[in-house]
Amino acid sequence: MAAQAIGLLSAFCRAERPSHGDAPSWAARQWALWSRIFAPLRPFDAPRCRASAWEASWPLGRELTSVRDARHLVTAQLTTWALDDLADTVELLVSELVTNALRHTRGPLRLNLQLRRSRLVCEVEDTERTGPVRCVVDADSEGGRGTKLLDLLADAWGSIRMPTGKTVWFEVHVEQGTGARTP
Repeated sequence: MAAQAIGLLSAFCRAERPSHGDAPSWAARQWALWSRIFAPLRPFDAPRCRASAWEASWPLGRELTSVRDARHLVTAQLTTWALDDLADTVELLVSELVTNALRHTRGPLRLNLQLRRSRLVCEVEDTERTGPVRCVVDADSEGGRGTKLLDLLADAWGSIRMPTGKTVWFEVHVEQGTGARTP
């Protein structure tokens, strides 16, 4: 049924191509929306994107060594982007997100980095839909301080529900004086 509707909408959109000066038609906008919804999802055992000058992505296994691997991947990518001054902070926050994903979820993980103008965005994708939970911790507690670290060190952070699970992200500001080229 959905395939038939998409086929009809596709034919309708091709028949109503807007000229260069016109805004896209209702059918063209609907086709763009539906094609995004029904686009094949990228499996977690593959990178989300092809590595570029502004974006990188890596699948992570369900091993304890994935935390170490994530730290090394992020540090190497930040060195490539000439953002060495952010390495310590981003490395700590990435290891926190990956550790939480390994501890509280099942299934594969993916780590994504994006350099967008004056900010660096880091994402950890997993297959669970429940987001991070803020905990009140005692001074003697061994865990539960991840959201506090994100509050203190990241400029912004959050969690987004996705069709395949969730994405926990944070962003840090990139100083204009660094050697990084930005898009």
